[in-house]
Amino acid sequence: MRILGIDYGEARVGTAITDSLNITVQGLKTIQRNNSDKIVLREIDSILEQYEVDTIVVGMPLNMNGTISERAKITEQFVHKLKCKYNKMKIETIDERLTTVEAHKTMNFLDINKNKKKNIVDTISAVYILETYLNKLKNSLKKN
Repeated sequence: MRILGIDYGEARVGTAITDSLNITVQGLKTIQRNNSDKIVLREIDSILEQYEVDTIVVGMPLNMNGTISERAKITEQFVHKLKCKYNKMKIETIDERLTTVEAHKTMNFLDINKNKKKNIVDTISAVYILETYLNKLKNSLKKN
């Protein structure tokens, strides 16, 4: 079973997925929201048809001091929609602070064309969100 990572943004939603052993992560696609979660949910349906996913992880955009941001409140509403629609699936959130900054650093390092950046930054952020989640899982296994 795989894990789907989501970077839920105002204009775009980045997605990433693990391999079947949950060891590596690859970016999937950036979904243009067009102010509609229905578009996003349809795309997620398509991803779930293609891959055997048992967990969805959504990045939670907290403020730098750890408090809930306005964007986090909107993300919580989206997570609620996911939990209602995919109620047999494990759905979790993870702190995504600085993932977009890291994504931009990666793109700068790779010298990605400025015009292409906005189309892939959310997908790269989703990769970082999912990698953070996997690291958290591995660390919790080591402690037990």
